[in-house]
Amino acid sequence: MEGELPSWLSGAAGPGQPDFSDTLGRARALRRAMAGQVRQAAVLVLFAGDPAGDPAAPGGLPADAEVLLTQRASTMRNHRGQVAFPGGAVDSDDDGPVGTALREAWEETGLDRAGVEPITTLPKLFVPPSRFDVTPVVAYWRTPSEVRVMDRAETDRVVRVPMADLLDPANRFMVRSALGYHSPAFQVDGMLVWGLTGGILAGLVTSLGWESEWDRTDVRDLEQALAAVGMVL
Repeated sequence: MEGELPSWLSGAAGPGQPDFSDTLGRARALRRAMAGQVRQAAVLVLFAGDPAGDPAAPGGLPADAEVLLTQRASTMRNHRGQVAFPGGAVDSDDDGPVGTALREAWEETGLDRAGVEPITTLPKLFVPPSRFDVTPVVAYWRTPSEVRVMDRAETDRVVRVPMADLLDPANRFMVRSALGYHSPAFQVDGMLVWGLTGGILAGLVTSLGWESEWDRTDVRDLEQALAAVGMVL
């Protein structure tokens, strides 16, 4: 399975990891207040695409690059209907965050774990509503396999989203809630990608040099942006 990393992803394993300081800063005080109640989780940030890349594209990103996303079931108690990376809570039998991310991704999407090459883990991010410390696991889908919804009670959609669509400046903006929370957002394939998932994606595409210029002054109301794609807060 293992081989030389694609040049367009090799930067993820280097010292210049994404800067999540703004997101972390907003959550640190809440995490301290919830000491003893914090649970551990991991998500799989899984990219596929031609290992040769495209030297003419920003960061060498190939035209066929994709990222695997899921949309949580609208009946879930936490984060219902939200778009997320595959992932979930740590089990005692897991081999660290990589093991958690791979197991959860297999349970949610049915992917063949043998085709996934983990690259690195990113700094933990605290999610106050669910009280999870989430470790993002960045990986390369060297041998993509069939994926699908495995449990309708947990997941509505499993989607391989083209990075070209996510990075289209017309699909990027900021969202802000009535309580002042703000987040990078991507509108793609009838979904709004925001919150933890949007922040991780935004940090990665910036640090890996994949993004084109987009209008960071375009700030939209979160509930209205969700309603525009048939989602709710």
